[in-house]
Amino acid sequence: MATKKFTPITPGLRYKVANAYAEVTTNKPEKSLLVPNKRSGGRNQKGEMTMRYIGGGHKKQYRIIDFKRNKFDIPATVKTVEYDPNRSAFIALVSYKDGEKRYIIAPEGIAVGQEIISGIKVAPEVGNALQLGNMPLGSVIHNIELQPGQGGKLARSAGTSAQLANKEEKYAVLKMPSGELRKVLINCYATVGSASNSDHALESMGKAGRNRWKEIGRASCRERVSSPV
Repeated sequence: MATKKFTPITPGLRYKVANAYAEVTTNKPEKSLLVPNKRSGGRNQKGEMTMRYIGGGHKKQYRIIDFKRNKFDIPATVKTVEYDPNRSAFIALVSYKDGEKRYIIAPEGIAVGQEIISGIKVAPEVGNALQLGNMPLGSVIHNIELQPGQGGKLARSAGTSAQLANKEEKYAVLKMPSGELRKVLINCYATVGSASNSDHALESMGKAGRNRWKEIGRASCRERVSSPV
């Protein structure tokens, strides 16, 4: 991934550092995997504002992500790598041999045309999903389940990953991005590799207006209270 800086021809561009989206291959999402993402704007059913500092923002649709990776032993081919407005990591559209299409969290380094698979005894290669008990020690993983069949809950945001530190009889010991050592049942699934868009933390908004486009950071006013004399 790469970031880009801008010539400061306006005050908002002076400190802006944006994503170059070098990995993204299309800006047209798969329509069958989109659902409406309605927002209240902080209003109740009467249209009265009940929550402050909420409102505005660009319209967006939710992409249905396959966190479970439960189509076992069926190869899938990566069709596109896409931007998702609902999360910091990129997503990948994969097409299975039986014709079904699904979105997954895109691992770092995944490419269009690459073949991935999930199952109990698949190879521990980038993009493949398998049980923690079948991974070699030291594996870098993301989209980790907390309970078998629950779907990935850990290490899903941009650039994050955990490392398989140890395996016991019933549990796998994971070193989390925070440095915490956490035990997870050894038959939980995870995806090999780290989540994509690792340079997300290097981006700089440049101006407050970009946060308004994301429906966060609406202007607020704090009344200054003078201290009693």
